[in-house]
Amino acid sequence: MSLEAAIEKMRREGVADVSVDAFARNYERLEAGDHGLIPEAEIEPVDDVPDAADLPDGGSDALARTVAIKLNGGLGTSMGMTRAKSLIEAKDDLTFLDVTVRQALALRVPLVFMNSFYTRDDTLAALERYPDATVDDFVQGKVPKLRADDLEPVSWPADPDLEWAPPGHGDLYPSLVASGMLARLLDAGYEYAFVSNSDNLGAAVDARILGWFEREQLPFAMEVTERLDVDRKGGHVARRQGRLVLREIAQTPDDDIEAFSNIRRHRFFNTNNLWISLRALDSVYRERGVIELPMIVNRKTVDPRDSSSPDVIQLESAMGAAIAAFDGAAAIRVPRSRFIPVKTTDDLLVLRSDAYVLTDDARVVLAAGRERPPAVTLAKEHYKLLSEFEAHFPDGPPSLVEADRLEVEGDVTFGRGVRVRGSVCLDGTERVPDGAVLEG
Repeated sequence: MSLEAAIEKMRREGVADVSVDAFARNYERLEAGDHGLIPEAEIEPVDDVPDAADLPDGGSDALARTVAIKLNGGLGTSMGMTRAKSLIEAKDDLTFLDVTVRQALALRVPLVFMNSFYTRDDTLAALERYPDATVDDFVQGKVPKLRADDLEPVSWPADPDLEWAPPGHGDLYPSLVASGMLARLLDAGYEYAFVSNSDNLGAAVDARILGWFEREQLPFAMEVTERLDVDRKGGHVARRQGRLVLREIAQTPDDDIEAFSNIRRHRFFNTNNLWISLRALDSVYRERGVIELPMIVNRKTVDPRDSSSPDVIQLESAMGAAIAAFDGAAAIRVPRSRFIPVKTTDDLLVLRSDAYVLTDDARVVLAAGRERPPAVTLAKEHYKLLSEFEAHFPDGPPSLVEADRLEVEGDVTFGRGVRVRGSVCLDGTERVPDGAVLEG
């Protein structure tokens, strides 16, 4: 039986029982024909949520009982990296990791990293520069890739590591339990966790939101923000049978993609900034043994770089989907400044530019007078890889504080002190001279 073969493979690899159980449940759903889809007919839009801007000051007392958990398993492979993405320079000669640790030190909040087997060593070595920081980590799980034709665990002798896949950031919950981290945090007196991605430097612990979370005695809360055109493919919140749910595009039937992408109908976008009551999480596991998360079926080839390699299925889940697993879970609207993810070199250029400012307490905020960051699009054939990107900006990023949009369609290298105003499009092969002002 294919499931038995997958479970045996996971046990040989030392995967924890709680992670094996979560995988087995998803496998059984897939085998039964459930592809984790959430049709438009089964949900209702969310019209309004509490706004963080309306919250009073407070929450500082709860900081002593709060930890910040950073998802740090990514390698930055989309930018050609082979080490922890958090070690990329992010802002003012500091890496994502540097800024994250300095944010935690400013608030005196402990940091916990969810690393992968690929990122742990590099991350822990970099953290040695911060002996005053309170830092811990645990390692996320992994699941076997399944052959798309028969759901057997795929075999790939050329590179056995490619037989495995990360189970999505929904693995946060079983890995917290399996690693013993949840029990250690509770034993140490911690009650709340703020969870966010390591590449989102806008996601610092916010005492006012923490105060609201504690006053309302919530088990789980998701920070959401108003969807923009660029968010049409991103997961949104909705109501299903009276509960808040998160729907990702991979969970949307083809016939419902237009409704999914309607940012006026589905207004609120998941920032992947989450607040969790550790006691509530522990209670769910004690009562149910598992958190039921909607399954995401990700179809790829066993070697992502080789389209001729066998088609496989990766069973994943999203951590934000746990909003449906807790009675009384809530969402709260936050400003766009709490959502600054870096997925491409386009995003990295904006973050490094003067459109964002690094404050004394290591918060990353939009420059004065800006309500949203400029839109940047760089030609993939010249700027996609980090090494190529760096070569085109040898003296640092251009000034974007006055820019609305920058499109670079050609092979353009920027000199020192270049300024962009308004909307600018560059094509061809050229070098923008030092001190140039681009506008129009």
